[in-house]
Amino acid sequence: MITVVGVRFKKAGKIYYFDPANIAVKVGDPVIVETARGIEYGEAVLGPKQIGEDEIIAPLKKVLRVADDRDKAKNEENKVKEKQAFEICLKKIEEHGLSMKLIDVEYTFDNNKVIFYFTADGRVDFRELVKDLASVFKTRIELRQIGVRDEAKMVGGLGPCGRPLCCRTFLGEFEPVSIKMAKEQNLSLNPTKISGICGRLMCCLKYEQETYECIRKVLPKVGSIVNTPAGKGEVIENSVVKECVKVKVKMNNDEEVKTFPICAISMVKGETEGEVSDENIKIEQGDEVTPEEIKNLFKE
Repeated sequence: MITVVGVRFKKAGKIYYFDPANIAVKVGDPVIVETARGIEYGEAVLGPKQIGEDEIIAPLKKVLRVADDRDKAKNEENKVKEKQAFEICLKKIEEHGLSMKLIDVEYTFDNNKVIFYFTADGRVDFRELVKDLASVFKTRIELRQIGVRDEAKMVGGLGPCGRPLCCRTFLGEFEPVSIKMAKEQNLSLNPTKISGICGRLMCCLKYEQETYECIRKVLPKVGSIVNTPAGKGEVIENSVVKECVKVKVKMNNDEEVKTFPICAISMVKGETEGEVSDENIKIEQGDEVTPEEIKNLFKE
């Protein structure tokens, strides 16, 4: 077992493990750590804890110190420099006539490197731009192309629900989301209704997927014959959210519709909902839906 602390470098960013090296690090402490790209300023979000060696990526870098007032001042100074660098880079991109969109700029804490994040539809030849930027900033320059999900995480905004984006506020890493999840949750397969502002499927489709999968394994399909406390009947409607089914039951020579929880019925004939087959997935197409939006639904 190894003692580690968890450090984040950005809000809602990925948590990285570091060796506290006998330094008393508490949750919320700003820390200076050694990383693969140099010395960095971050925040401890996980206190010292024991984990197995298989959970770390060797070699484990160290916490150099808890940040003091000078470190905090330098971090604030870097933030000001990042804003200036952003404006300079925008002008340089325009001068070189490059079809790229600058998203963010980041200085390493020791000013050993400046990283420019951008998006573009395809590959961009930015070699001349790098030389130009290096002559201005007199340090190492890195241009990093990112995807639309990462762009949304960096820029932020409000989702279709009206709340700040999950990726911006608490999601440390993106998880795979598929169109099949929307189908299994009985959501509209209209791209405009299940896509986030990044144009990809909403991350929140993943949140309840495990619950839906478990319930669908025991939920009888419409048309199945089941035993109920009121007798044998046919399922005419079911609900994953309520975990219940509506059954048409014969009682006293009449047919009545009654609702039963899944745990109160048993299958006689038929099948459960199970997984959605790919053949059953049909995207809703309307005048407002473009082929590009449909294509984006199937991208990770």
